[in-house]
Amino acid sequence: MNNTNYQRLTKEQLAARVVGDIFDGAVVNLGIGQPTSVANYLTADREVILHSENGLLGMGPAPIAGHEDDDLVNAGKQHVTLLPGGAFFHHADSFAMIRGGHVDICVLGAFQVSATGDLANWHTGTADAIPAVGGAMDLAVGAKQTWVMMDLLNKNGKSKIVEKCEYPLTGIGCVKRIYTDLATFECTARGLKLVETVQGLGLEELRALLGGLPLLQSE
Repeated sequence: MNNTNYQRLTKEQLAARVVGDIFDGAVVNLGIGQPTSVANYLTADREVILHSENGLLGMGPAPIAGHEDDDLVNAGKQHVTLLPGGAFFHHADSFAMIRGGHVDICVLGAFQVSATGDLANWHTGTADAIPAVGGAMDLAVGAKQTWVMMDLLNKNGKSKIVEKCEYPLTGIGCVKRIYTDLATFECTARGLKLVETVQGLGLEELRALLGGLPLLQSE
């Protein structure tokens, strides 16, 4: 659907939007892919502690070009920095933190999310797809809040937010918020609640993009 009345958020704008909802003092895990960009928009005046499941706590943004340290990478093998007071630890200890409920928020990518918060983000189910579970299943149920950050539409123009996930599930009813390039949503037991849209995107246009999926509106 083409419409000149609204403009999608860029990946950078979306990352900044997610940062705006992270509370100070939070321990946050950023999933592989688009969520890793969130680290670059946490300013020095924010007290947010980034956790990476390969054994980092106190992770900083990407390093300046030419200052990369090959021993300092996140779970997606991207170069990162370590903030003062940061720590390294064993992979098993890292997952004990996740499974023990010590991560406040995890931000994950997704192939699909259902209106009630089911998450599918590790396998498309197609014969030529390469499954990649990683730490997503632990994070989805171990973090106190699971947020998804993704484009609203897939490459075929279909909504990635659906009534029921078609792909193998990562977790059931685990997603609390969905941040997309066109709108932000909350997943509830009653269905999908609209938080906000980009400027110029009307409610009926959004419903059409969602394939007619019912929307609860914020009070």
